[in-house]
Amino acid sequence: MKVAVVGAGAIGAYVGAALCRAGVEVHLLARGPHLAALRAHGVRVLSPRGDFAAHPHATDDPAEIGPVDHVLLGVKANAYAAAGPLVTPLLHERTTLIAAQNGIPWWYFHRLAGPYEGTRLESVDPGGAVTAALPLERAVGCVVYAATEISAPGVVQHLEGTRFSIGEPAGGVSPRCTEFADAMVAGGLKCPVEPDLRDDIWIKLMGNIAFNPLSALTRATMAGICRHPGTRTLVATMMEETLEVAARVGAKPEISVQKRLAGAERTGEHKTSTLQDLERGRPMELDVLLAAVVEIADLTGAEVPTLRVVSALADLLNQEIAAA
Repeated sequence: MKVAVVGAGAIGAYVGAALCRAGVEVHLLARGPHLAALRAHGVRVLSPRGDFAAHPHATDDPAEIGPVDHVLLGVKANAYAAAGPLVTPLLHERTTLIAAQNGIPWWYFHRLAGPYEGTRLESVDPGGAVTAALPLERAVGCVVYAATEISAPGVVQHLEGTRFSIGEPAGGVSPRCTEFADAMVAGGLKCPVEPDLRDDIWIKLMGNIAFNPLSALTRATMAGICRHPGTRTLVATMMEETLEVAARVGAKPEISVQKRLAGAERTGEHKTSTLQDLERGRPMELDVLLAAVVEIADLTGAEVPTLRVVSALADLLNQEIAAA
């Protein structure tokens, strides 16, 4: 099996190293000092579960890699529309695109039975640019429950979690998902193939939709947001509105708001990826986390007044970052 990781950052390099350890032919697409370190020394993973190193091929040119069986997309979702030149050289007739992203994916309504099947969300797939770059029939979803960070070029600090749930847009368990999942497990990761991944998407999104924008607006950690009575109540309200939107499109995430809050609080003084992007002056990945859910609310008639207010504030902040 041959796998390419497009965007071999903290998550991508971690998965690539695990697959390499399982004997998979792995190719990492990266750039800058991180790429130089990957070429010179491979990937070093520092983890409470045990440190290890792997030496996959690393490059900034997908033409060096050629067609592969699976492409893991490790870039942020707001970079998907421009990913075509990186992905196209990696494709053969059966190549799978495994999207390890937060939020609502561009494929969400693809083959979703019901009145919204085939709907394209402008906030997620503006003008159809993502679908043009990443064909829907190749898509496999991936919900990431691992926390990692790049502690130095070529060095991944694994903080917690090893679960990468995957699933087909049409549901069920496919041979291509099973093949990839078996390799992930052989590399020491958890990779359940979910018959309906959309429920997992909403469970994770319940946290992302609230904590990510609020952390950027307040500069607070997840535990700090939970400790403050006002923001804790705000998070709960945002989660409740999110569950209402999920129900309108047929999803049934089996988790309570209080359980989701407790899980976030246990994370401790953790800065969300959105806050980290803000501190580095990078665009925040909020369209797929927040604007998309507001767009689905418009589509389904759900009332989401709190999500609308936070979305407007976060969008203005993102515009200020872009203009700086």
